[in-house]
Amino acid sequence: MTEKIGIGKAHSKIILMGEHSVVYGFPAIALPLKDIEVTCLIKEAKEKLKFDFYDTLSTAIYSALDYLHIKDKPISYEIISQVPQKRGMGSSAAVSIAAIRAVFDYFDQPLSDKELEILVNKAEIIAHTNPSGLDAKTCLSDQAITFIRNVGFKSFSVDLNAFLIIADTGIHGHTREAVNKVAKHEESNLPHLANLGRLAEIVQEAITQKDIQTIGQAMSQAHQELKAIGVSIQEADHLVEVALANKAIGAKMSGGGLGGCIIALTDSQKEAQAISEKLLEEGAVNTWIQKL
Repeated sequence: MTEKIGIGKAHSKIILMGEHSVVYGFPAIALPLKDIEVTCLIKEAKEKLKFDFYDTLSTAIYSALDYLHIKDKPISYEIISQVPQKRGMGSSAAVSIAAIRAVFDYFDQPLSDKELEILVNKAEIIAHTNPSGLDAKTCLSDQAITFIRNVGFKSFSVDLNAFLIIADTGIHGHTREAVNKVAKHEESNLPHLANLGRLAEIVQEAITQKDIQTIGQAMSQAHQELKAIGVSIQEADHLVEVALANKAIGAKMSGGGLGGCIIALTDSQKEAQAISEKLLEEGAVNTWIQKL
């Protein structure tokens, strides 16, 4: 008899625009990275799982079992992930989604999108105290998401015939520390935050116009503003410069900062490949290319 396995998958995400200014009421734009995935496998086990409620994965599995009123069925899990942790790519949200889907699959239970979103957000709240919900929303969506604090989420389609290169600096991001750093000097940072907000609005409009040049220029300007508020790092600045020197239309750090990834925009697959190779030569530990 073949062993029963529950399978759940989820994709990652990246922030295109709006880091930090989103905290001050401006829009943020996040993109699903549909080819960068997490898979969770649930199998039968000999003993019950021990739950660690500081761990998103544990919390997600516990939430799913609790929702299904399953208490005495020992299971084990395995995570196969292409998403690096703490890089602003939605690793914890993607792991939660995959795990919850796998539990429901293992127990042959239907799972609606609404139920899934509630359970994922429950796990994210326990693990991250006060998440915006943007990671979960984007990892659950096949479309880009725009988010404004106290207003909510909106999905929209992106069809640009452009390519986004994501490059990992290899350094863990420190979102909470970066947010606190920006807040500490809020008064002097406000002009930069207002500019970041304005640039996010420009990009949102440029996406509807399919204006790749404007998107690229705004990305590069946003990087300078993020540098000015002190949330970029030398390694990210270097990779941004490398991308721009190798014909990227625009480039910037992405996510909370003090580590994490940079993103670069180009309008051809060939150039995306060339930029990607150059970034790896110049210190990136991994790169991905996403068609927009």
